[in-house]
Amino acid sequence: MAKVMIVDDEKDVLYLLKVLMEKENFEVIEASNGLEAYNKLTADNEPARPDVIILDIMMPEMDGYTLQAKIQEMEDLRGTPIIILTAKGQMKDLFELSSNIHAFVEKPFEPKNLLKIVKEAINKNGK
Repeated sequence: MAKVMIVDDEKDVLYLLKVLMEKENFEVIEASNGLEAYNKLTADNEPARPDVIILDIMMPEMDGYTLQAKIQEMEDLRGTPIIILTAKGQMKDLFELSSNIHAFVEKPFEPKNLLKIVKEAINKNGK
């Protein structure tokens, strides 16, 4: 079963995405900010290893840009596709040189379209 990590500080978005992904039988790992996600990815006992990460940009504690940069430094995670979820279209250029960015999806998003992008990312990653 493919694992999807959802990192978003908006509880409604987190819940919607969790329900959407679980309906497709994906295992969901939730985090309400970048620091929480980072801690799950680097946990000593059973670190999370998602097949794809849906990542919001503007969050407290640690923003999506910082988390994405930290993921790039982790050898076993740097190939994990990341789908950037953002309300700000101009953020795209911050990620231009990042090889692990699979797609940008602007809020508000169409759930079916996001699901299609998640499936493409998982398939591309060989799951």
